[in-house]
Amino acid sequence: MKLTPSLLKRIIREEKDKLAADKKAHEKDLLDAVKKTKEVDADALAGTLEKEIDHLAVLKIKEARVMRHLRKIQEAKKRSARRIKKLA
Repeated sequence: MKLTPSLLKRIIREEKDKLAADKKAHEKDLLDAVKKTKEVDADALAGTLEKEIDHLAVLKIKEARVMRHLRKIQEAKKRSARRIKKLA
């Protein structure tokens, strides 16, 4: 098959039409996504972010308490193990 100028022009035109159709479909999908998107005020997001930061701080405090308690339990466990070894 020979690639003549007219054949080349036809192939280019077909590809151009395919790209245009794909572009239209993509634009339609984007417009649908924009319609479905809900806008939220920055104030609402800032409040949510602030709540999450506060919650994180509370969790860090609780974690510190639990870790202290865990260390006490581990120390008591070691003492008990030493006593058992002494008695055995």
